[in-house]
Amino acid sequence: MDSGDRSSRILEFMKSEEYVPMKAKELATIFRVPKKEYSKFLEILGELELNLKIEKNRKNRYKVVEKTYYDGTYRKNPKGFGFVKLDEETDEIYISKENSKNALNGDRVLIEITEEKNKIKKAEGKIVKILKREKDTVVGIFQNNKNFGFVIPDDKKLGTDIFISKKNFGKARNNHKVLVKILKYPEKNKNAEGKVIEVLGNVNEAGVDMLSLIKEHNLPYKFPEEVKKEAEKFGDKIDEKEIKNRRDKRNDIVFTIDGADAKDLDDAVSVKKLENGNYVLDVHIADVSHYVKENSLLDKEAVIRGTSIYMLGRVIPMLPRELSNGICSLNEGVDRLTLSCSMEIDKNGNVIFVDIYKGVINVTKRMTYEIVQKILDGSNDKDIKEYQIYADKFKLMEELARILKNRRIEKGYLNLDIPESKIDLDIDGKVVNISKYETSFSNEIIEQFMLTANESIAEKFYWLDAPFIYRVHEKPDLDKIQELNKFLYTLGLKIKADKDNIYPKEFEKVLEEIKGKEEEKVISTLLLRTLKVARYEDKNEGHFGIASKYYCHFTSPIRRYPDLFIHRIISKYLENNYDVDEKFKDKYKKEAEDKAKKSSEREKVATTVEREAEDIKKAEYMENKIGEEYEGIVSSVTQFGIFVELENTVEGLIRFEDLGNEYFIYDEERKMLIGERTKKSYKIGDKVKIKVKNANKLLRQVDFEIVEESKQY
Repeated sequence: MDSGDRSSRILEFMKSEEYVPMKAKELATIFRVPKKEYSKFLEILGELELNLKIEKNRKNRYKVVEKTYYDGTYRKNPKGFGFVKLDEETDEIYISKENSKNALNGDRVLIEITEEKNKIKKAEGKIVKILKREKDTVVGIFQNNKNFGFVIPDDKKLGTDIFISKKNFGKARNNHKVLVKILKYPEKNKNAEGKVIEVLGNVNEAGVDMLSLIKEHNLPYKFPEEVKKEAEKFGDKIDEKEIKNRRDKRNDIVFTIDGADAKDLDDAVSVKKLENGNYVLDVHIADVSHYVKENSLLDKEAVIRGTSIYMLGRVIPMLPRELSNGICSLNEGVDRLTLSCSMEIDKNGNVIFVDIYKGVINVTKRMTYEIVQKILDGSNDKDIKEYQIYADKFKLMEELARILKNRRIEKGYLNLDIPESKIDLDIDGKVVNISKYETSFSNEIIEQFMLTANESIAEKFYWLDAPFIYRVHEKPDLDKIQELNKFLYTLGLKIKADKDNIYPKEFEKVLEEIKGKEEEKVISTLLLRTLKVARYEDKNEGHFGIASKYYCHFTSPIRRYPDLFIHRIISKYLENNYDVDEKFKDKYKKEAEDKAKKSSEREKVATTVEREAEDIKKAEYMENKIGEEYEGIVSSVTQFGIFVELENTVEGLIRFEDLGNEYFIYDEERKMLIGERTKKSYKIGDKVKIKVKNANKLLRQVDFEIVEESKQY
């Protein structure tokens, strides 16, 4: 029995009416704890006591704590107050500065609810214990005051500067970016204290901004030597002996289609049409699990990383480059091992047959989205001449992708057209341009093929009751939909929903209604904010965003651990002709639960880092644009001002005082600002003309001021 089960049993026993407070040895006797496990039993009691579930009376006898405490993660506001997000709950608990117990942003805390939620305000609470500090190191700017110094953290939510005594300066100089070890956490009115353990460089030095992010989030950006050596031993050619164990597809015409700068190519595709009018789609995925064996050094390192992180000009890969860009990458003209999924698809986009197999392929051509799109458009560019012999293949892919996409849209697939930012850097990592990342239907071809493979794999292994990791995206909360509808009403739109009936099709109807209109992007963004965040789970709960009952991540094992995990499971089933015993299932169901949780946590870190990297570079770019005027769209309205997004995807804040000579009232119900005197209003979707007032890459923020309003929808 594990410690979690024993904890639950101890609590249940102590809560019974017959229970009288007992000492540890008496409890151990009741639970028949063997002598060699007694110290472990004491640890369990200690943990329950630490989490304020139980307490000792004056006679050292244990009893249940009568008050109810909840544990969660603290999110601190720079002004001192904060919120605690309880596990499995959507609402947050407000914590005043006085009740924060000097907790720092991200700390794991135990709270007591002091005031329950009502219609007017959120629940309030107070922190009674800090269970785990989120950070023991901090990145920031060192300020030298001769006999002592301070480090101003990059994370403004941290809520404290770090005091540095002279003996702990190390080699830090004024305005150096540094990594600080926290020696003392803040108490009462005292700052935290720390010691400089690494100097990252001058604040304006090339590359220091991204290095600071890496250190701030404690990212494992270097591979240990022993891990690299394990990767190097595979070389760059597959083992010829392995080919006889696989389906040989080396004579098939197979393509990879990726961005021009992609280096880790983990998926390749081919399509053909049958005489009966059906299509056969082959999706070949790099067989990473053939090289990265369970519990190997490579595997343990991949679990720690969870995912590759893309920080603009820098990548922190999940696997060493010897694998990710080498033997596991489906490079043109070389033999590569795959785990492949072949699907027969009818003219309506229904997958009527799925065949999964271990294969070996030799990619015919490495294609880019841009070149494929030029071929589809019938371009006569000289740079695509050598690829024209494959034009019919790409036309067939386009034909199938449109069928698959139309079928998805009929089911309610949310085709949110929210462009990504394209941030161009020079050789020193400085921003030279920011624009929308333009996509074409060639991107859509690969997306539709990968979605179809992911669904087919998930459905097959769901019905096999296999231990598996699914990609889960739950229905949005009804109250969030009702909140969104308040805004949609002003445009004559509505998402029909009640607590029992929330369907993606209703969201898709709204998207169809606004397609091609000026407000399309704003409403797409609002719809996205209404949706929950997708995560990894060991249980299949469907994917709302793509209107799918079964979904997993199968297609990117080079850069995502869940894909690698399910490749191992699939391989085990294939090797045993789908006949696996219950012992295997039981073992890997627990593994799936553990790896899904860890992967979701690492994905959150990666998302945060990638977003912050963009924020830094966008602010850096706008530092050279102060005083310039642009037209933008109001993307958000808050009680302290409005956010405006420019055509190039940069977003900035206009505070109340920069909206002109008028006092504005925030109408929370309609998410609008209304001028007290003129009744001039600002709402989401309004076009406004702005001037760049300020930009600061260290603060990661951009400030605008209003020039004039040119148009409202």
